[in-house]
Amino acid sequence: MAFRRLMRGTVPWPTLEGVIREVVDRYDIDTARVEFLDADNWLSTPCVVNDRLFVKVVTEQNSLVQALLTAGRNLGAFSSGREGFFERFDAPIEMAEHELDANRRMRELGINAPEPKEAFEHEDVAVMVLAYLPDFRALGDLPPAAVRDHAVDLFRALEVMHDANLAHGDLQRENVLVAGGELYFIDATNVQDGAIDDARWYDTACALGALEPAIGARDAVAAALEVHDARDLLEAREFLDFVAIRPEHEFDAAALKGEIEKHAA
Repeated sequence: MAFRRLMRGTVPWPTLEGVIREVVDRYDIDTARVEFLDADNWLSTPCVVNDRLFVKVVTEQNSLVQALLTAGRNLGAFSSGREGFFERFDAPIEMAEHELDANRRMRELGINAPEPKEAFEHEDVAVMVLAYLPDFRALGDLPPAAVRDHAVDLFRALEVMHDANLAHGDLQRENVLVAGGELYFIDATNVQDGAIDDARWYDTACALGALEPAIGARDAVAAALEVHDARDLLEAREFLDFVAIRPEHEFDAAALKGEIEKHAA
């Protein structure tokens, strides 16, 4: 836990207070009620203003951690026999602007994502503002029957992104939200130009890993087969071991591999 706190770092209270004051000014808010989210997120300090705006504060330390995580992910890609395809950011504002743009692009494709507002710099931090989604639940918090209901839609939405040369890059149970009975995607990361094929199968492997703990390997693979054929899933299988060693994923990679191989035989 101490290591996680060190990696995530903290934003000085005067800086946070200044950020909130600027957000309040920009959106003509008379009285602000701020809730800082206890999220296990090393890449920003998130908060909600008046149940209306979702605000992320990104520091230099956050961008350094992003660079370290990106290097680790690229090493993992090499271990899967592929070139590294994750892209790092050099400054907090680049991280904020990328996520804002990713939300915008997903919405243009008809994929549900929180409405992007703006990204700006305040002193030495970057700030990203999205519309807040009320009454949502993360995919990982849903009962198995509800996860099963959304499983095919998860793969269909990813395929729409991939066909438009957009990858999520950081798909996990906490980055897929359900609100109003529909899936919403958050926290997309960046992949290098020309790497969409590898990123496609990496995202697919992450989706399988996100579903397996709730609905089992057989149903997770069956949902993927509604969108991909079995031979295609063999590509995703090559990333399963890499995805499985990431701390935010816990799933039975061997069971998923077995299901994929059974259908591909």
